[in-house]
Amino acid sequence: MAKILDSIRQPNDIKNVPPSQYEELAQEIREFLLDSISKTGGHLASNLGVVELTMALHLCLDLPKDKIVWDVGHQSYVHKILTGRKDAFGGLRTFGGISGFPKVKESDCDAFDTGHSSTSISAALGYARGRDLLGEDYTVAAVIGDGALTGGMAYEALNNAARMDKNFIIILNDNKMSISENVGGVSKYLNDIRMNESYIDFKEDVEAALRRIPRIGSSVAKSVKRSKDSLKQFLMPGGFFEDLGIDYMGPVDGHDIGQLIRVIQAAKRKRQTVLVHVITKKGKGYEPAEEDPSAYHGVDKFDIETGLPVKKSSAMSYTQVFSRTMLRLAAKNEKIVGVCAAMPYGTGLYKFSKKYPKRFFDVGIAEEHAVTFAAGLAAAGLKPFVAIYSSFLQRAYDQIIHDVCLPRYPVVFCIDRAGIVGADGETHQGIFDLSFLSSIPGMSIFAPKNKYEFFDILKFAVEFDGPLAIRYPRGEAFSGLKNFRSPIKYGKSEVLYSGSRVAVLAVGSMVETAESVRTLLEASGISPTVVNVRFVKPMDTEMICAMASTHELVVTLEENVLRGGFGEGVEALLGQISCNEPDLSVARVLTVGIPNVYVEHGNVDLLKETIGLDSVTIADRIMKELEKL
Repeated sequence: MAKILDSIRQPNDIKNVPPSQYEELAQEIREFLLDSISKTGGHLASNLGVVELTMALHLCLDLPKDKIVWDVGHQSYVHKILTGRKDAFGGLRTFGGISGFPKVKESDCDAFDTGHSSTSISAALGYARGRDLLGEDYTVAAVIGDGALTGGMAYEALNNAARMDKNFIIILNDNKMSISENVGGVSKYLNDIRMNESYIDFKEDVEAALRRIPRIGSSVAKSVKRSKDSLKQFLMPGGFFEDLGIDYMGPVDGHDIGQLIRVIQAAKRKRQTVLVHVITKKGKGYEPAEEDPSAYHGVDKFDIETGLPVKKSSAMSYTQVFSRTMLRLAAKNEKIVGVCAAMPYGTGLYKFSKKYPKRFFDVGIAEEHAVTFAAGLAAAGLKPFVAIYSSFLQRAYDQIIHDVCLPRYPVVFCIDRAGIVGADGETHQGIFDLSFLSSIPGMSIFAPKNKYEFFDILKFAVEFDGPLAIRYPRGEAFSGLKNFRSPIKYGKSEVLYSGSRVAVLAVGSMVETAESVRTLLEASGISPTVVNVRFVKPMDTEMICAMASTHELVVTLEENVLRGGFGEGVEALLGQISCNEPDLSVARVLTVGIPNVYVEHGNVDLLKETIGLDSVTIADRIMKELEKL
């Protein structure tokens, strides 16, 4: 028997599905998501929760003419399925396959590239203003989650959106807040009336008629509106939005397609900004995800029957090393506090939050606030460890400069997912932190070569009196080079192997690669010096100058964009020496890093190979440089 989902091959095909089959289609979509994501990995719970909401949007809107801007975008899988990309899900988040986030280059139905949180209202509002300025006619809807609404940017956009005098729709996808029965019942009744087209027409006609009454019409209309709003706020939630000047509708059952269609159609008739409050259940339809949505937010391949990962590595990740070390350090120092931005699980601070609840602060999706808040904690005499992914720390650049580094507060930035992270793609690759942090006066930057050195630098950080950033990659922590564990000295590197002709200066995760490069070069009769850089800032200028004067070629390795990175710093240093002392012999420099491009999604090893960060490519480049010399 043919499935309903098979009939959806292109945008708007869902409109050919009779209403009597909507629930069956929703079930088919959930079954498809489970089957597909269990084989590829991806974002599961969030997509299971927005099936009916996405269906309703596609039933009410005309894509790609109308625009849907998804906040973050990891919940856009259903949208992709309904716009003709179902058959491409076998290559989800793989190199050359479809992205796990909206991509304009992938489909005209993806209105805006997203990946970070709290941006949808701003982007969609820009779309709506552009539409009106150009005299065009289409609907713009921003879909934002209650978690993303904790970000300050969302409130800046809401404040601006209140000035709209043309239609603009915000869908608040609320999958955490609960609504009590009595409020929910009254609210449903009132919203059934508010969503009725004849009611909307009647309300607009009455207001217009009142305003036409000579002399007193305008004041009477305003009085009626104030009375209506007071009653509405007494009976309904949403007063905050109404006070901003945004029309509020809800709460609406996010799994009732009929009700969703009615409210979206009603929202489309408004000549102002309207917020539709939708209640959904994360992980809907799959019991393990419903019970623990956080665990099923982003998943690897898993067994549908048990919900367990197909293959789970027994090796510790850097995040786990951080988690355990924080517990050990906090037990000895009561001034240590942990700060994260809505990611206690992802950053490894969850266990810390349970053991030291009063010393843990989850500020929500608000990285800017997290950094300045940590500065305040430090000013008060505490030792804050701020754990944020590399790609999200970008959002707090101003706060790092002005609120932490300028006054030199001893805040420790634990930068997880630094370097290439893989399947999440361009918006999540942590490839800029060395560049933007190196530009800040007073900031010190350390990159550990393995899990042992990671523990040592965290211990060092407790006593360090100033801002310190520690960057480490996603995934399994390197356990090699265990015997190389010299004490950490501020601003000093560690020479691992002494050789001749070539000096390889490797930053953090690239030390493991450097060891492989050394093996390949030795097979060709070249024995290189290998240095574990450790401190990217301050640079170990003494070591760099020594290497440049005793080797023919200095090679820098970093998992960061070349522009503004460690390699450029080495080039600048040695270039200055050559200018000041022209008679001094200085080695040629070969910088190896990430080209100044956005790195797309895919397997990490494959991506490194593609951009030339694998050991074979690096060894080959070194050999060619030596031939030139």
